[in-house]
Amino acid sequence: MDENSHLLKILSGIAISIVGFQICRKVLPWIYSNILGPQLVGSSVNLAKMGDWAVITGSTDGIGKAYARELARKGLKLVLISRSLDKLKTVAKEIGDEFGVEVRVIDVDFTAGFEIYDRIRQETAGLDVGVLVNNVGISYSHPDYFLDCYNTNPKFLRDIVSANIHSVTHMTAIFLPGMVVKRKGVVINLSSTAGVIPNPLLSVYSSTKAFVNKFSDDLQTEYKAHGILVQSVQPGFVATNMSKIRKPSVFAPSPQTYVKSALSTLGFANQTAGYLPHALLQLVIHLTEALLGEQFARNVVLKNILGTRKRALRRQEKQQ
Repeated sequence: MDENSHLLKILSGIAISIVGFQICRKVLPWIYSNILGPQLVGSSVNLAKMGDWAVITGSTDGIGKAYARELARKGLKLVLISRSLDKLKTVAKEIGDEFGVEVRVIDVDFTAGFEIYDRIRQETAGLDVGVLVNNVGISYSHPDYFLDCYNTNPKFLRDIVSANIHSVTHMTAIFLPGMVVKRKGVVINLSSTAGVIPNPLLSVYSSTKAFVNKFSDDLQTEYKAHGILVQSVQPGFVATNMSKIRKPSVFAPSPQTYVKSALSTLGFANQTAGYLPHALLQLVIHLTEALLGEQFARNVVLKNILGTRKRALRRQEKQQ
């Protein structure tokens, strides 16, 4: 009996040590990347010294426009790239007038063919681009099962891959060589919390965002020695047209609030939620996976997303 008790104490000690190790492995780096670094010190990356110009895709509203404004505030000239020429001209004038910087625009549809990248290359030739923000992206109108989504609109799934994956790879291929030559530059790729947590019923969207995370991580390893900083930013809900959230809140901030927070993480985290409440959400889910199992976490997320889908379908029925 004493031997069994002794063995039980040893096993309990091992279990507690494993749990403690998992918590420390997740929590301590999280504290540095999200609180000690960005909140207490602030980013030491001087974006204005990376080059004269910043290029931002998907820049007529939401997070893309907020990045454009913050980079203009830091004195960078801008190349704004998006689909609507009218919106681009409006935003360019607004930012140019407010911050006194030169703003150029290129109107392309990132779901079109690869010829758009030849045009972007030609229209930005000779510019000293120090910052690239790959923000353009497409998401689902509401959570849906993969086969239902595919059978209803297969073109949408092709478009989401074009906008979310091809844009990141080809835009990076255009501007990274110039950064390598001068041995400095920043590439910010907008991923999503959906790419790092279970996200059923948004499977294609979340998979494209997981690609952005992996691409960014490996690219940073490849080009860190060349003075390049590559960051993958993983927002949760932000009050934008894409999210259909109109009123900002603590867990769904305005694009301006979100981007200011995300920029403060530059130099501290190559992969970041960019905003403390979103980082807390990721941490809770990852700890739940570590302590209670991945399947439990998946089931919790699935239940929540099924509720979102049901509400969205009810709204659609009322509008018909």
